[in-house]
Amino acid sequence: MEKLHFNISIAAPREKVWDVLWTDETYRAWTSVFSEGSRAETDWQKGSKVFFTDGSGSGMVSRIDDLVLHELMSFQHLGELKDGVEDTTSERVQQWAGGREIYILKTVDGQTELTVELDLVEEFKEMFAGLFPKALDIVKELSEK
Repeated sequence: MEKLHFNISIAAPREKVWDVLWTDETYRAWTSVFSEGSRAETDWQKGSKVFFTDGSGSGMVSRIDDLVLHELMSFQHLGELKDGVEDTTSERVQQWAGGREIYILKTVDGQTELTVELDLVEEFKEMFAGLFPKALDIVKELSEK
């Protein structure tokens, strides 16, 4: 697996950026870059499952590995969701299962520095390298309102 890193400086407090990242309405707005109808189904508690879906029963199954309010959200990807059915064992899923997606928020010079670290297989690297900066621009725009 390969790692991608993204950074953006946002003129808003960490609490506001955090809310934009993980509140349902704004989460749907910034993740629509990846798939129209994107949403996350979870209780946002450490150890809980997360279903990142496209609104039609397909997406990813993950777990919140670590959570420090307003500072860190770490997901471990476990598998796929297809038509509402979890797949954590197929050969395709095993190629990337266990990968992490980490969001780190730090206050630097009165702004929030948001860093995102992704573990990816080669097949998705180009797509996420192109889309993630666009998604983070939306996070910035929503946070700075």
